[in-house]
Amino acid sequence: MGLQETIGIQIISVEKGKAVVQLEVTEKVHQPFGYLHGGVSVVLAEHAASIGAAKSIERDEIVFGLEINANHLASKKSGLITATAEAVHLGKSTQVWEVKITDEADKLICISRCTIAVKKKRNEKHGGE
Repeated sequence: MGLQETIGIQIISVEKGKAVVQLEVTEKVHQPFGYLHGGVSVVLAEHAASIGAAKSIERDEIVFGLEINANHLASKKSGLITATAEAVHLGKSTQVWEVKITDEADKLICISRCTIAVKKKRNEKHGGE
């Protein structure tokens, strides 16, 4: 079971240049004070950017998160949050994605920028991804 299943990320839509995912905020994703953990927002943002990036490359390529930042703008105790990732730059070796995480009322919870590395897949005979 991967992290997506462990915390309950649901993929809503994925297309070249855009991805939307959702997460129900429950106690399992809270920080010690009962609010959505900022690290979970970062996980959600990177997940959205990564699946969008994977849909925006060639079949012989693979993507990896290179850098991410996040500004946590509002707290959340419960309810549904939605991460919408949109490509800012789709280059040959890197991609840059802006991710906005909002709640049910479209209130901005977190904004993130994620840089993705695009690599050629390695031949598995030679010990690589």
